[in-house]
Amino acid sequence: MEACIIVTYRCNAKCHMCNTWFHPTEQDKEISPEVIAKLPSGLKFINITGGEPFLRKDLAQIIEVALNKTERLVISTNGYYTSEILSLAKRFPQIGVRISIEGLPEANDRLRGIPNGFDHGLRSLLELRALGIKDIGFGITVSDINVKDMIELYRLADSMELEFATASTHNSFYFHKYDNSFKDPEMIAKEFERLSCELLKTNRPKNWFRAYFNYGMANYVRGGKRLLPCEVGTDMFFVDPYGKVLPCNGMDTEAVMGDLTKQSFEEIWSSEDARRVREAVKSCEKNCWMIGSVAPAMKKNIMTPIRWIIKQKLGRKQHCHE
Repeated sequence: MEACIIVTYRCNAKCHMCNTWFHPTEQDKEISPEVIAKLPSGLKFINITGGEPFLRKDLAQIIEVALNKTERLVISTNGYYTSEILSLAKRFPQIGVRISIEGLPEANDRLRGIPNGFDHGLRSLLELRALGIKDIGFGITVSDINVKDMIELYRLADSMELEFATASTHNSFYFHKYDNSFKDPEMIAKEFERLSCELLKTNRPKNWFRAYFNYGMANYVRGGKRLLPCEVGTDMFFVDPYGKVLPCNGMDTEAVMGDLTKQSFEEIWSSEDARRVREAVKSCEKNCWMIGSVAPAMKKNIMTPIRWIIKQKLGRKQHCHE
């Protein structure tokens, strides 16, 4: 099972595709390390996200607790607070860090609303690499504005031997956005397919699975039905800054399974509220394609991406050979 902990809705960025920054949490009401300690042990993966996690003054205490619960932990950040990021990485060199970079400098700074944000993010990546941190990379949330920068960012990541992640704009309660849309979805879908082809050409099997993910991104942008079952609330869950346990961050309204500040995780997970939420997930028609829900689905249905990869590598099907 995997988890995502949203440690704050406070953020120093003002992203065009997300209004979370406009609805910040009150610092004294945010989830404490003691509440996070109630999570089950033996998780495969925890993502620490926000808002901007490095606005939490007690982030090191949160990480210390969360590391005892999981095999792997990655923090998602906009990379602005370089000194704080490096300080944490020195203390916990086993963590991963993913920095959001929304394009080349002009596009990134315009979309993120942070002056010199690209410079800060790149500097954080370079300094983390110099420290010897292994699990580092950056990612882009694709929109009409930055889609043409995606391939260049991938090539930059590849040349720096960093991981590269992709997402697209979504609408949900989490983003406080319901008007994100694509002016030219077919053009954007083709750019995801183009990246998918580049990844397939490499000699890294991990990249081949990323190629499948980006093939799924193209399908999502075109409005297609989700390629793999969504089992959020079963295979993975979110914890919001107030301690509420949610299946995901992609629904139009919150679907609350329980409250970690008042209940044990075991009580929540086997509760009637959790059962109702899982039923709602089964009937959800949003067809989201976010890595948080897709990664566990790919692992659970591993033969589906493997068969797709084999077809592509043999040149039997799809966009790379058209």
